[in-house]
Amino acid sequence: MKERAQLLLEIADDELILGWRDSEWTGIAPFLEEDVAFSSIAQNEVGHARALYELAARDLGTTADELAFDRKPEEYRCSELVELRLPEWERTIARHVLYEQADAERLARLKTSDDAELAGLAAKIDREEVYHRLHAEMWAERLQAEPRFIAALDELRPLVDRRKGHSPELAELWDEMTSVRRSQPAGTKW
Repeated sequence: MKERAQLLLEIADDELILGWRDSEWTGIAPFLEEDVAFSSIAQNEVGHARALYELAARDLGTTADELAFDRKPEEYRCSELVELRLPEWERTIARHVLYEQADAERLARLKTSDDAELAGLAAKIDREEVYHRLHAEMWAERLQAEPRFIAALDELRPLVDRRKGHSPELAELWDEMTSVRRSQPAGTKW
């Protein structure tokens, strides 16, 4: 597989899976504003995944939807950090903080790429990610002295960018997020 396509899949898979995980807070976040904030962030992440999958699909001769939903869980290239179902608010915020920091560094590198198409997409995504980072920073400041938040940061930090296999939670999420697509006969036009 082409090197660019592999990189695109890695980032797209991170964004898609994180978008699904963030969307799990809709309707149950501790504050009404956070229902809206996490829903919006989740929608942005899935939109970023879509744009990245489209570039990869062109390189690989397939479609964005096939890349997003027709691969087996073990074929995803996402970080273990995004896979985890985190029903505790402080752990979710810790992941949010760590992911946004790592994503900012990744986007900064991609914006200087010799690949103009990739650099342009990274710049567009980065403009939207500014709001995600501000949200994460606001929560990090609020929770900075909370022992459970500090423990969550320590627990999750080793998972940032780690791509050495998958947690069992990815297979469970994959089953959920691909169930409608898998329920239809191959070749169904949506």
